[in-house]
Amino acid sequence: MHKDLKLLFGSHHGLDDKSIGFLTKALEKNNLPGFDYIEYKQSLGALLAMDMDEGTAFKSAFATASTMGLTKDKLLKTANHYKKILANEKQQFDTALQKQLKQRVQSKEEEVIKLKKQVEEYKAKIQKLEEQIAKSQNTIDHADEHIQAAKEKIVQTRDNFEYALQSIVNEINKDIENIDTFL
Repeated sequence: MHKDLKLLFGSHHGLDDKSIGFLTKALEKNNLPGFDYIEYKQSLGALLAMDMDEGTAFKSAFATASTMGLTKDKLLKTANHYKKILANEKQQFDTALQKQLKQRVQSKEEEVIKLKKQVEEYKAKIQKLEEQIAKSQNTIDHADEHIQAAKEKIVQTRDNFEYALQSIVNEINKDIENIDTFL
């Protein structure tokens, strides 16, 4: 009997083809030898495809299977065996999924957090630079006033010095004249 488990388990439920393929491949790989749950399920599927009612199909498939040595106990044990296979596949899938989440999602989230922090640092630097620019611009804007005030102060100091110097020199010259005249 051909074992197309994909059709047997997935076609009538509208399930994801890739997931069904992966799970049924695991069932095929771990199929027990002899007539067991998988072969019973295939027989049951063939009977149900002939529009047989479900109860009759279950009983007919089991009647045929029992001629090949299948007991109800073996049928249930092998069905549970396949459930364990699927549970193991789920565990492996969950592990792989967590790894993918970490690689594709968490690392991106961490990158976004890092970039947000970097943007805040850049904004702080920009603000500091803008403050320095404003301070420098203020100095530039008032430079002419400061330069003019400094020039005026220097000129005033020079004028005061020269006036004082000239005054003292004039006093000394007058004294020299008087010394020549009176002495």
